[in-house]
Amino acid sequence: MAPGQLFVPIVAERDGHDFIPMAVAAGATAYLTSKDVDAAPGVAAIRVPDTAVALADVGRAARRRLPGRVVGITGSVGKTSTKDLLSGVLASTYRTAASEKSFNNELGLPLTLLGAPDDTEAVVLEMGARGIGHIATLCDIAEPDVGVLTRVEGVHLELFGSIEAVAQTKGELIAALPDDGIAVLNADDPNVLAMRSRTSARVLTYGLSSGVDVFASDVVLDEQLRASFVLHTPWGSAPVALGARGEHQVPNALAAAAAGGGLGVSVEAIVAGLAGAALSGLRMELLTLDSGLTVINDAYNANPTSMAAALRSLARLDARRRVAVLGTMAELGPSAPAAHREIAALAESLGIDVVAVAEPDYGDGVTHVVDVEAAADALGDVGASDAVLVKGSRVAALERVVALLGS
Repeated sequence: MAPGQLFVPIVAERDGHDFIPMAVAAGATAYLTSKDVDAAPGVAAIRVPDTAVALADVGRAARRRLPGRVVGITGSVGKTSTKDLLSGVLASTYRTAASEKSFNNELGLPLTLLGAPDDTEAVVLEMGARGIGHIATLCDIAEPDVGVLTRVEGVHLELFGSIEAVAQTKGELIAALPDDGIAVLNADDPNVLAMRSRTSARVLTYGLSSGVDVFASDVVLDEQLRASFVLHTPWGSAPVALGARGEHQVPNALAAAAAGGGLGVSVEAIVAGLAGAALSGLRMELLTLDSGLTVINDAYNANPTSMAAALRSLARLDARRRVAVLGTMAELGPSAPAAHREIAALAESLGIDVVAVAEPDYGDGVTHVVDVEAAADALGDVGASDAVLVKGSRVAALERVVALLGS
């Protein structure tokens, strides 16, 4: 809390009403409540039937204060990186607000809208989902003018049940767009491209091959894993040098370029915005430790697609030995054992040793350890000419391995 803020208690595993006295002591000047709570002098207690619903309603009110150029981004992978890249592109031309970190649900999205300054000219909103109807609910709050859909993958199948359900849910963003809106679709993913039938909005396609609206040619990576390419758009072409690392960031940059161009950002400003955009933390951070060891810290999250991309990035580094410290890929449902074995097989084909942390599904042929301390110990013989990737789903919190290696 900061003085002057509104406190919204959420009832979940813990009841946020229990923290109202702490919020008031920290300077809250008002709070929502669905219970009878003793109000402190000078602090407004605003009674509502449901505090989470009220937060969404306040988010709707905040959205109506904003002009157009509200962009929603969803997809199975690449949402946050695309959000970061598009924020950089739009900020080159407009006063821009964007979701912090991965504030992409029914709590984070209203907070982003509420936090947008009064003079905001563009807003970029990441939209996540854990079931059918979730994206539609977020769109009801945000009323996006532009929808960006990155990919539809077999991620979170434990929650969705099928890739068809994933596609149905992600497509709720495209279906919610107004007739004068813009749908930005990944032409390299047939499930995404099929979403054009769900909207009457203008469609802009992007991909890695020609024949689409926005595409890249001549993609190369430098020794720091930063991609450069020639950007081709309906508004002109230009060379791009990304600050973001990994070849898998190129499609995300193309999505950002398409959305930015559709909203009137010049090609020159798009190039500058992509070059200067900073990704959220724990995503493809390339570190050199005091020992000289090179570390890719990509520990924020993991799924089969992003895991494969990170392994291929590690394989491109000039190193004597390459090791991947891998945690679980969560919420894959029945496909989890096979998906983990496939990642282990890919690592082997790339000449990468694997240290699996508390995840037996990676199978034989890898080093299995029980926790992050054991993982750091297993890496004890790596040195200045070696490279290590650290990656797993958020529940694994494998950034702790990086901290131990650097201590």
